[in-house]
Parts: sequence; C-alpha cells; structure tokens
Amino acid sequence: MDASLKDRLIQILGADNLLMSSADRAFYSQDVSKRAEFVTNAVIRPGNTEELAAAIKVVVEGGYCVFPRGGGMSYTSGYLPSNNKAVTIDMARMNRVLEINTTDMYVTVESGCRWVDLHEALKGKGVRPPFWGTLSGIRATVGGSMSQNSIFFGSGVHGTAADSATGFEIVLADGSILKTGAGAQVNASPFQRHYGPDLTGIFTADAGALGLKATVTMKLIRDPAHKRFASFDFADYRSLFAAASEVSRQGLATESFGFDPYLQSQRMKRQSLASDVKSLTNVMKSSGGALKALKDGAKIALAGRSFMDDAQYSYHFMTEAHSAAGADEALKGIEKICLEAGGKQLENSIPKIISANPFTPLNNMVGPEGERWLPVHGLVPHSKAPDMMAAIEQCFADHGDALAEHGINTGYLIATVGASTCVLEPVFFWPDERMEIQDEVVEDSAKKNFKDFGARPEGFATVMKVRAALNELFLAHGAVHMQIGKAYPYRDGLEPATYAVVEGLKKQLDPTGQMNPGALGLV
Repeated sequence: MDASLKDRLIQILGADNLLMSSADRAFYSQDVSKRAEFVTNAVIRPGNTEELAAAIKVVVEGGYCVFPRGGGMSYTSGYLPSNNKAVTIDMARMNRVLEINTTDMYVTVESGCRWVDLHEALKGKGVRPPFWGTLSGIRATVGGSMSQNSIFFGSGVHGTAADSATGFEIVLADGSILKTGAGAQVNASPFQRHYGPDLTGIFTADAGALGLKATVTMKLIRDPAHKRFASFDFADYRSLFAAASEVSRQGLATESFGFDPYLQSQRMKRQSLASDVKSLTNVMKSSGGALKALKDGAKIALAGRSFMDDAQYSYHFMTEAHSAAGADEALKGIEKICLEAGGKQLENSIPKIISANPFTPLNNMVGPEGERWLPVHGLVPHSKAPDMMAAIEQCFADHGDALAEHGINTGYLIATVGASTCVLEPVFFWPDERMEIQDEVVEDSAKKNFKDFGARPEGFATVMKVRAALNELFLAHGAVHMQIGKAYPYRDGLEPATYAVVEGLKKQLDPTGQMNPGALGLV
C-alpha cells in the first residue's frame, strides 16, 4: 500500500484503526475453512457510517478491493481476499444500538453490533426481533447474519435473519450511501420494508458483493413469556424427518434441531452439562419461581450426560407462546407428532440449556481433542430431505477409504426453517494443524485435552475434495444455501436469465468489481 493511501486512511480512521502488521494481516486472511491464497494488504476498522463511506471511497479510488468481515466465523471464504490488492474491513467498532422504537416496533443497529449486544439492550423491554441470533455464538454480528442469511433463534417460525430485516443503509463502492425500505422515503422512518421494489432484499445474503451494510433495521415483536422444551430419540433419520417436518409444517417450534449419533457423541464428550455452573445457573434463573428453578436445575444435574448414552438420532424442540396454555398446547402437539413417528422422549436438558445460554463461546468449532471442524450445508423442501440425506450418506461411502485413511469422521446437524425447509449440515472432523483463528476463538478451559496433530495437508485436501463432491450433490438435488460466500456454485445453479440480473446489479452498483470480488461467483 502506497504512503499516500495509508496517510489518507489514517486521517479518516486514526492510526490505531489501520492494522498493517504481518500478524494482523495473516489473521484476517483466514476463516474457519482455510488460509486464503492471498494476504490482505491492510485491515481498517471504521467507527461509524461516515468513516466507513470515506474509507471505502479512498480504498477503491486507490485501486484496492474491499473485503468486509463481521464476526469472522465464515466457513465459505466469505470475507477472504481473492487477489493481491485486498483491504479487509473489520466492522467490530460499528457496534452501537442506534434506536429501539417500541411504538413503531423496529430497532436499528450498526452492522457490527453483535446479537448478544442487541439481546442485552432489549432485556426488560418485552420485545425482540423475530429472528434474534445464530448458533455461532457470542461473536456473530447482525450485519454478518444479513450478509450470510443466518438461521437459528426464531427460525422455526420466523425464517432466516433476512426475513426480519426492514431496511439498510448501504455504502456503495463510490462511497455514496443508499437507503432501502420505507427509510428511503425522504420524510419517513424505517418502519417497514416495502416501498416499491424490494431493494432491501437485494442486499441480503450478498456477502457484501453489492455494497456494505452500515446499519440494519429490523422489525420487533412481543417477546413471548412462556417457553417449553422437548427432546426425542429416533431410531433412524427417516422417522426423525417425518416428525421434524410435521412440527415445522404446523409451526409449533421456534427452534428445531438435531444430531446424528456421531455428532451428538462429539458434543457429549465435552465437559458435562451438569458441571457447567454458568449454564445451569442461567437455566434456573430463566425457569420462573424458586421451586421450579430448583426442580429444573436438579433434573439437569441428575441427568448429566447419561440420558444420551443410548440415543441414536436425537432431536430437540423449543416452543414459546404469550400464555402458559398456548405454550402447553404447542408442546403437546410436538409430543404427539414425535411419539406417533416412533420417537422416544428424552430429558430436555439440551434445548433448555441452549435457550438459557443463547450466546456462548465457540468451543464447538473444534473437536473435543482439538480436531479441525468444517461444515457444509444444503436447504431442501421437506419432501426431499430423506432422499438428500441418503445421497449424502452414499457420497461418504463412496469416499470411505480416503476418509478412513486420514482419520476423517463425519456427522450431521439437522434443522428446520419456517414451514417448508429442512437444513442438512454434514460436518467433518479430522486431525490437523489448527489455525490462528481456532486458537483465538476457543476458550483456554476447552483446550486442556487438545493434541498437537501437526499439519496434515493430505487430510485437508481430502476434506475439500469430499466437500466439493457434496456441493455438486446439493446442486444436482436442487438445494439452496445460506452463507454462499465463495464456496458454493451459485452461478452454476441459477437460471441464466436470473444470474444475468445479479450480474447487472453488480455492474450498476460496483462497476469496477472491487467490492468483495469472487463472492457469489461475481468478478
């Protein structure tokens, strides 16, 4: 980076917010999946929309490309540099909650605001966004979720992160600021999403390829006061899908997720559920009433991990309502569906603890002995989920010798979104050298059993080869994806006329192709 551009960025941001050390540049050039082929030239940390706009303008005019980074937990190369003229934008300083409007029921935040920060800001106000956070822990940001279209808390009924958005402030490649939704009307507030064509939707799930989200506005809903939990064991994945899909169609669960035998065994190898004092304390605090809190705490402590010893495909539900009767009715509906599908009821410790501790450190991003972890996923309609699962199983079997040779194990996370969608997320665990990002994110207390595996490039290459085969499989079966980044064949899977529109938007909004080139297959 030439001295004049460096000086201009320091004038805009301050010297402390321009990072150029080799260690910083290397760290910001890796995500959960890999180290990038290219190393970013600098990392900039804007503190507000004006600084962001001014910085993007001078970076682009200086001939560099912009790669935006939220919480940094991408596993699809979403923010990784794709050339040697890269500047990474770390959005962490843009973390303020700007407006909580409980009269018109919306909230506006800077895009670097973490979900946990928003959660804390809304405590006691009786409201929340319909989608209110990811399972990717305490680092996940609102802007990152909008760019990647995240799921989890609230997704069973309310859909993805993008479904809760009403408007953005977008910084374009030339440094101009574009507003979307009702907030783009010169005399209006951002109280609803639609006013003419849905410009908000254009910038969701784009990985920052069309523009950078400076602020995000989301609708608010009343926060249901009554929650219920249920867990079941299914003998096979087809009976699991039969139950989970019917619960999804009936809209009975706000969160719905499960594990195959291998993935749940990996999770249960970790510290005992009962020994996590903070988790147990939060369960008791959220239970309501001293006697109920003591009973819930005692049940979880007594269950420990043993209730999962013989479980096969475990599946877990969280449901909520504004009345106790409504929550009880939803729970009864879930239980009826699962029992009729052949499920066996389990102690509900897992969903209860997750609900009481929604934003946690990312210790699960490695195996219990420090193994590398990498997921891949596809979203399919309920009707296709069992056959998609069978095809994935066959893919793993076809590569079985290579996986076994390198000690690569596989498992599944399964979830539902809204009334129509199943998420299948195969995951890989394998012995390999950990990158800086894993050591940075995982807590020291979780590292006590870690092994030093050393670099295993052949094992990594095998994982990437099988992941590519799964991507081809997803494409052939009509699956779609969240956090597309640079890892999924987005261009290959779209009708030509549809992709031509995406390319046209890119040329209009980023004519020189300097906003996260490579994302969505765009250059």
